Amino acid sequence: MTKRAALITGITGQDGSYLAELLLAKDYRVFGLVRRSSTINFERITHLQDQVELVPGDLLDPSSLISALQKTAPQEVYNLAAQSFVPTSWSQPVLTGEFTALGVTRMLEAIRVVNPAIRFYQASSSEMFGMVEETPQDEKTRFYPRSPYGVAKLYGHWITVNARESYRLFACSGILFNHESPRRGIEFVTRRVSYNVARIKLGLAKKMKIGNTAAERDWGFAGDYVRAMWLMLQQDTPQDYVVATGITHSVQDLLKVAFRHVGLDYRDHIEIDSALLRPAEVSHLRGNATKARRELGWEPSVSFEQLVAMMVESDLDLVSKTQTPAGRLREVIASEA
Repeated sequence: MTKRAALITGITGQDGSYLAELLLAKDYRVFGLVRRSSTINFERITHLQDQVELVPGDLLDPSSLISALQKTAPQEVYNLAAQSFVPTSWSQPVLTGEFTALGVTRMLEAIRVVNPAIRFYQASSSEMFGMVEETPQDEKTRFYPRSPYGVAKLYGHWITVNARESYRLFACSGILFNHESPRRGIEFVTRRVSYNVARIKLGLAKKMKIGNTAAERDWGFAGDYVRAMWLMLQQDTPQDYVVATGITHSVQDLLKVAFRHVGLDYRDHIEIDSALLRPAEVSHLRGNATKARRELGWEPSVSFEQLVAMMVESDLDLVSKTQTPAGRLREVIASEA
C-alpha cells in the first residue's frame, strides 16, 4: 500500500517540526519545502533529517511551488511558512505581505494547476482578531488586525476561504491562538522569558528587559496544536476552526510562573523597556475552541504551568551546556575525544 504523502512549508519552524513528527508517526511520507539559502536553520528537525525529504521551493516563486508539488505528489499540503514575528512586520511590512499573504495565493494557485484534489491547510492566526470586539473569540468573531502581520494573515485566511468557495478546493484554515514550546524562537516573548530565566538562575545575568506585561494571551502547547491541523484535513468537508485552550494569562503571569519555577521572584529581575512595546497593541486574546472540540474531538493536553515549566527546564539544560564554564569544558572534551 502506498503511503500518504504530505508537503509542509515551514518545516524547519516550531510547528513544522512537531507536525513532521506527528505525520511520521502516522506513517506518512513527509516532504518539507525549504528555500535555497546559506542561512537555513535545521536545528528543529535535525533528529528527523533521515526521515523527511526536503525539496527546494519558495513562496515568492510560483514555478518552484508547481515543481515541488509535481515532484512530491502530496495528498495534503500544510502551509506553515510565513514571516511570523509580529514586531518585524512593522519594519518589513512589504516582505511580510509577500510571504504571509501572497505566498498563500501562490500555493493555492499551484495546487489548482497541479492537482485540485490536494487537501490544503492554512495557518491562520488569532492576531487577525486584534482589537477584539467580543470575548472569547470564535469562528464568527469579527476580525480587526492591529499589525501588518495580522493584516497579512487575514488576507491569507480569506483567500483560502475564497479558493474553497470559488474552486471547490479542500482548503481550510486553523485560527490558532498562541502556541509555544521549547522549540519556539528566542525572539518570541515566551521563549525570551524562559531563556532569560535560565540565564539568571545560572548566574549569567541579573535582569531581563520586557515590554507590556499587561498583555493577555491564550497560550497552549504547539505539540497539541499540530494535532488539530491534521484532524482538519481528515474531515469530510473543509471548514475553519479556532484552536485554543480558552484560558488567558498575562505576560506578568508568564513571568511569575517562570521565575517561581526556579525559586525566584520576577519583580527582582525585570526592567520595563519601552522599545519593546508595539506601535499598536493587542491587549487581550482568548479563544473559544468549542467547534474544534465538538467536530474534531480535539483537546489540549498541556496546561499553561506545565508548558512554562517545560520551556524553563529546556533552557536551563541548553544554557548550562553552552554558556557555563562546566558546559563549555564538556564540549571541548567531547570535541577532542
